[in-house]
Amino acid sequence: MTKRQDLIVIGGGPGGLVVASVAAQLGLRVTLIEKSDRLGGDCLHSGCVPSKTLIHAARIAHSARQGAESGLLASMPGIVFDKAIDEVHRVIDQIQAVDDPERFRGYGCDVIFGAARFTGPHEISVGEQTLRGRRFVIATGSRPAIPPIPLLEQTGFETNETIFRRRDLPGQLAVIGGGPIGVELSQAFSRLGSQVTLIEAADRLLINEDEQTSKLIESALAGEGINIITAAQVGGVRREGDYRQVALADGRTVECNRILVATGRRPAVHGLGLEEAGVTFSKRGIEVDRRLRTSQKHIYAVGDVCGPYQFTHMAEYQAGIALANIVFRSPKKTDYRVVPRVVYTDPEVASVGMTLAEADAAGIKYDIAEFPLAEVDRAITAGHSNGRARLLISKGRLLGASIVAPHAGELIHELALAMQVKATIKDISATVHAYPTYAQIHRRTVNKHYAHLLQSKKVRSLVWLLNRLLP
Repeated sequence: MTKRQDLIVIGGGPGGLVVASVAAQLGLRVTLIEKSDRLGGDCLHSGCVPSKTLIHAARIAHSARQGAESGLLASMPGIVFDKAIDEVHRVIDQIQAVDDPERFRGYGCDVIFGAARFTGPHEISVGEQTLRGRRFVIATGSRPAIPPIPLLEQTGFETNETIFRRRDLPGQLAVIGGGPIGVELSQAFSRLGSQVTLIEAADRLLINEDEQTSKLIESALAGEGINIITAAQVGGVRREGDYRQVALADGRTVECNRILVATGRRPAVHGLGLEEAGVTFSKRGIEVDRRLRTSQKHIYAVGDVCGPYQFTHMAEYQAGIALANIVFRSPKKTDYRVVPRVVYTDPEVASVGMTLAEADAAGIKYDIAEFPLAEVDRAITAGHSNGRARLLISKGRLLGASIVAPHAGELIHELALAMQVKATIKDISATVHAYPTYAQIHRRTVNKHYAHLLQSKKVRSLVWLLNRLLP
């Protein structure tokens, strides 16, 4: 017997969970299908949550080491790596409770575990079951992209999907890939005691950020003892017992006992029967319009599987757009003008809006306002000097912004809000910022940008006239 539903959601990650729970609570007949045996998606089980928990543990270890080196602590406490992994899984379990299938069933949403495959535009199969739906949302996420390195499979390697299940700290870790995942985990494992070599094919780390940001992060990582190799192609790998060797195309070799591949992610589109459904896709993912409709207008896609950004907060945002179109039939469209992005290194890197390269490519005239973290009093009190704020300004408003600083991921939201409501940078300057806080960097950046006006001939002449002519 074929079951008929108003909405079928494929994928139990952040985007799929939002769509399924809200639609069910609004009274639609909803089925949520998840390929694995648990809800939550990659973000909860192998991405954001475990990585940030391990990064937090590594930051504690780093602070203790700094305390011992400065004489504040009598000695450096021993690091018990498997306890850090225990904490990672405790946090996952705590958050997993929110994604309990029974919670969604309580909303009236059917939850099925198994691999879904389209057998036609309105029909899918899950094991022995067949379901027919009026509308569908594909939210299957992404998977690690594994480069074609000779002997990599035979040698053995880790990705973010496996590394958090390992309970032994690698003595020597080679990380292939200098993007966000690579730099975050390189720093975390280094702080926990691994000797880390970070290998990047491009000529700098974090290639999607501006060059100055890349240099700041590279300096921070190198200063903590991480061996960074850029502009290097991996020619192959091999294994002898418990040891591995990464051979670079230029003849250099990197010795290690574990390899972490962090070379990006690919949309999870294969095995879904998209051809049978008539859904257009490519290696970049499922093609959608601004309403998140695929080539079959009753089938939507959200999150990593369609892009353009592979962020959990983007999947949740897109889920809201899809819901507006599916449930309320409101022709709501995506707007990617203001999308915050964060790299959780120490210092953190946070950006929003246009980069310098994007503004140049668009032919937009802009000014740059910058302020060094080393001149922010709150940073001075905490001993943080490696960082800065940079604003791209056009006609008195923000085009984009980037911050390199502790808590940059929190700080960026003031600037994101300013962009969203189209506030001027004078509005930022006029806002009272508590002292001493890191957030003062926003006001200081704007004020420095306008400082030259104070001594301009025009302003000084106006002040002279006002003080001579008025009582």
